[in-house]
Amino acid sequence: MGMNDPQWGNNKGNGNGGPPDLEELLRKLNEKVAAIMGGGKGGSGSSGGGAPMQGFGGGLGLIAVIAVLIWLGSGFYIVDASQRGVVLRFGKKIEVTESGPRWHLPFPVESVEIVNLSQVRTVEVGYRDNVKNKMLKESLMLTDDENIIDIQFAVQYFLNDPADYLFNNRMPDENVRQAAETAIREVVGKNKMDFVLYEGREQVAAAATKLMQEILDRYKSGILISKLTMQNAQPPEQVQAAFDDAVKAGQDRERQKNEGQAYANDVIPRASGTAARLIQESEGYKQSVIANAEGDASRFKQILVEYEKAPGVTRERMYLDMMQQVMGNISKVMVDQKNGNSLLYLPLDKLMETSRATGATAETPATAPAAAPVTSQSSDNTAAQRARDSLLGRNREARP
Repeated sequence: MGMNDPQWGNNKGNGNGGPPDLEELLRKLNEKVAAIMGGGKGGSGSSGGGAPMQGFGGGLGLIAVIAVLIWLGSGFYIVDASQRGVVLRFGKKIEVTESGPRWHLPFPVESVEIVNLSQVRTVEVGYRDNVKNKMLKESLMLTDDENIIDIQFAVQYFLNDPADYLFNNRMPDENVRQAAETAIREVVGKNKMDFVLYEGREQVAAAATKLMQEILDRYKSGILISKLTMQNAQPPEQVQAAFDDAVKAGQDRERQKNEGQAYANDVIPRASGTAARLIQESEGYKQSVIANAEGDASRFKQILVEYEKAPGVTRERMYLDMMQQVMGNISKVMVDQKNGNSLLYLPLDKLMETSRATGATAETPATAPAAAPVTSQSSDNTAAQRARDSLLGRNREARP
C-alpha cells in the first residue's frame, strides 16, 4: 500500500487520523496480489483461506518468469576487437566467436572464456624482475668449446589460437619458459663462447626463437613467439677476472696483427714499386746496350768497307777522331820533344782561367762582355789546336 492510499490515516477505531491497523493492511495487500494473479477465478463458496493461497501461487509464477528472463539475459556477452570468445558447453568447446555482441546458453549449460589475442606477454629466463636477481639453474649454459657462460634473456609472446591456448596449456608461462630454455641451450651448445658473447648474439637469438616456435607448435600450444631479447651474456662471476685478462690479451694480439698488417701494407707496395722500377731500368739498360752494340757493329762494318777502299786515309781519320775524343776533355797537355830532353808543358787550365779573369775585370762597353767570352774561347781553342798539332806531328814522325 502506498503513502497516497485513501485508507492511510483513516482508522475506524481511532478518529484522530492515526496509523491504520497492520492486520487490515496485510489482508488488503493479499487481496490485491490475488486479484492480479487471477485468484478471483475460484468459486465464491471456497473456504476463506483459498484466495490467499491462489494469489501466492500466481506470485511464484511471475517470479519464475522474471527469473527465467534474467537467466536468459545472462547469456549475452560482448567480445572486443582484440579478443576472441570460446564457447563451452558442459566444458566442451563449441565455437570461437569473433568481436561484437554475442549470446550463449546461460550457465550451467554453456559458458564463455574471453581470450585477449593482442596482449603481449613476457617470460623471463635466467632472472626474475631484475638481471641482478639471477636464477643460476636457468642461466648457466655450456658452449661447444666446453666453456660456461651466464645468459639472461626475455621472451615476448602473444596468442594466435585461443582454443589451443585454453585446452592444451596448464601453465602457459612455464611452458614458454621451458621451451625457451631448451632452445637456447641447444643453440649455445652448438656454438663457441666468443661467438655467443660477441659477434653472434643476434644469430643466437634468431635461431633460438625459431627452435622455440617449433617446439610450441609441436605441442599445439596456440602461442606465437614475438621476440627474444638478450639481456645479458657473460662468463660466470667466479672466472670474470681471468676472462677479462684473456679478452685483453686477445685484443692486444689483434692490435699487433693490425699494426703488422699496416706496416706490410706500407712496405710491400714500396718494395714492389722499387722492384718494378729496377726492372724497368735494367730493361732500359739492356735495350740501350743492345742498341749501342748494334750501332757500333753497323758503324764498324761501314768503316771496314771504307778501310778496304783506302786503308791509310781511313786509319789516319780514325786516329784523329780518337785523339779528339781523348784530348777534348783535358786541361793539361805535356809534349815530349823527340830529339831533346826538354818537356813542353801547356797549362791550358791556367790559361783559360787567366783569360776569363781578364775578360771579367776589363771595363768595356755593354757589348764587351758578349765579345770577351768569344775571344777567350777562341784563344783556348787555338792553344788546344796547337797542342794537338804538335802531338800529331810527333806521332807522325814516330811512325815508320
